[in-house]
Amino acid sequence: MKRSTLILLLVLTGLVNSLQAQTYVTDFKRTADNYFALKDYYSAAQYYSKALGTFTVKPGEYKPYLLEKGGKSKQKRLKDYEQVVYRLAESYRMYNDFGNAGKWYAEALNFDPVQFPLVKYWYGVCLRANAKTGTDYENALAQFQQFKQSYKGTDDYSSRTNIEIQSCEFAIEEMKHPPRYEVVKVAGNINQGGANYAPVPVSNNTFYFTSSRPDSTLLEKKSNPFINTLYIAKGENSSFDSNEKLSIPMEKGTEQGVAAIAPDGNTLYVTRWTTKDGNKHSAIYRSNKAGNGWTEPQLLDATINAAGYSAKEPSVTSDGKYFLFVSDRPGGMGKFDLWYCTISSGGTLSAANNMGNTINTKEEESAPFYDPNKQVLIFSTNGRVGFGGQDFFSSKGSFGGWTAPENMGYPLNSAKDDQYYAALQPKNALNKGYISSDRESICCLEIFAVKRKAKMAGGLVMDCETGKPLEGAKITLLDSTQRNILETQTTSNGGNYMFELEMNKKYKVLVEKDNYFSKNFSFNTEQLSMVDSMMNPTVCLKRFEMNKPIVINDIFYDYNKATLRPESKLILDSLYYLLLDNPKMEIELGAHTDSKGTDAYNLKLSNARAKSCVDYLISKGIPQTRVVSKGYGESRPVAPNTLPNGKDNPDGRQLNRRTEFKVLRN
Repeated sequence: MKRSTLILLLVLTGLVNSLQAQTYVTDFKRTADNYFALKDYYSAAQYYSKALGTFTVKPGEYKPYLLEKGGKSKQKRLKDYEQVVYRLAESYRMYNDFGNAGKWYAEALNFDPVQFPLVKYWYGVCLRANAKTGTDYENALAQFQQFKQSYKGTDDYSSRTNIEIQSCEFAIEEMKHPPRYEVVKVAGNINQGGANYAPVPVSNNTFYFTSSRPDSTLLEKKSNPFINTLYIAKGENSSFDSNEKLSIPMEKGTEQGVAAIAPDGNTLYVTRWTTKDGNKHSAIYRSNKAGNGWTEPQLLDATINAAGYSAKEPSVTSDGKYFLFVSDRPGGMGKFDLWYCTISSGGTLSAANNMGNTINTKEEESAPFYDPNKQVLIFSTNGRVGFGGQDFFSSKGSFGGWTAPENMGYPLNSAKDDQYYAALQPKNALNKGYISSDRESICCLEIFAVKRKAKMAGGLVMDCETGKPLEGAKITLLDSTQRNILETQTTSNGGNYMFELEMNKKYKVLVEKDNYFSKNFSFNTEQLSMVDSMMNPTVCLKRFEMNKPIVINDIFYDYNKATLRPESKLILDSLYYLLLDNPKMEIELGAHTDSKGTDAYNLKLSNARAKSCVDYLISKGIPQTRVVSKGYGESRPVAPNTLPNGKDNPDGRQLNRRTEFKVLRN
């Protein structure tokens, strides 16, 4: 009897414990689900973790076949376990804790793929977001490739997977090259608590920036202390301190930051936003300088803030001519696009223009910056192949047209979000500045100092005949792949030139001077990786005069024929390359004979020989409009065909049997 009572007590105790555990998991899960629905993912993660602690299943020990044993109660417990694990992974990911998210997505790889079809995709995203090396990207790549093979959907995940695969492959190759920039986290107390981002340089030792650091006054009121607003930072190079808020009025219930200052320093554009039910709505305001502070910001009109849509992240070019911003207003590619307005002399903004599909994608674009001196646009996007998250891209051009954006490489870009490029000095905007990145943070953006690792390459231009340096020669640096003009300069009185180059690039240099034949050559900067500068071989230019014949030596024909010999074609190839280097030049090819034979015969033969030369150049791709042929027969000798004593002059006849060219137009 006692034994039966003991067994009954044990059974009842186990049942009570089981019911209590089930109650706990239900309560914790219900609370977590509520936070998840409210998009409070941090709180959701805490409660999903509590719910997870009530299960006897341990991470890494999950066995799918257990679903088939233990009856419906066991099956429900394991189903709850799957839901809690997956939601926990989702919650961590939603507030950018990719390390913890990846741990739980890895656990979910064993779950039913029908119920959880996106596990491999999000696990790949977490591996990529935490990538520090090429090997890390290779591991992420494997997950994306497996997901692509198994996923049958035709939604955005399919297209995003293709971009993720290309991005991993791009990052693996890109990280093999020497870094293009030095990136250092700003020291001092600037990166304290919360997020710190979007610096706005005011002077060499001062900038404004946006921060959500905890506010002690709000802590005392038991309110949310993490409110974004503008702060002032003072320091130099890569060390700044900040304890002072910017003196600018702020409406209750709003947040503000991500600002821009007009070149005169008297106008501040600032983003203000509110968040309701997890949805953020933002608009751009304008404030004027008032002593050491700023006036109450005034909402810009519908030119910028289209009704029912968001506008944010203003930027003003250093010449004061253009206002750039970001908006999801109609007329864009989708989500947030880059837009711009012109600024009148009185400060009025024109109608907004979308920056077009060369720049914008159907994903998110952000944080535009334009250098009018170099005519380079820098912005961030997650809609292109890159390292992951928001990456910096650059495009050359003006507001009438842009080149295809190029990823700005590692380590300016990381596997996480990289945004808000700010130049330290307008005249050297692309060399030194600040960026915002969460590469070293679980949750938040921080401010980093960046400096371009530029290399120097130059050379000497000389006159081919005199051997003296050529002053005033025009030197043009081009991107050899895009053929975009990057920089133009003229040689000094010593004939020298020097360019500042980026790493891991291919370049073409065009050398020109009036009344000289142009030349060009290509090189890449891989050979610059171990040195600070490189001098190219000396370039000599050959002078010419319009309509003045230049003899082409060693052009030979078969006897009494116009057929070019093979060795003559090799000589004509040099003229072919000369025409390539001088694409606007038009020439005449002239052929001459000695006095043997009749005038008519010699004229016919010379015409045929000149035409043979022209036909050869046309066969190589030179347009027919650029080369004309003309035979002169024996009419223009340059030496006597006979000696004064009447005897034959072989040397003279040899000089007369010549082929020449002259420049008709350049």
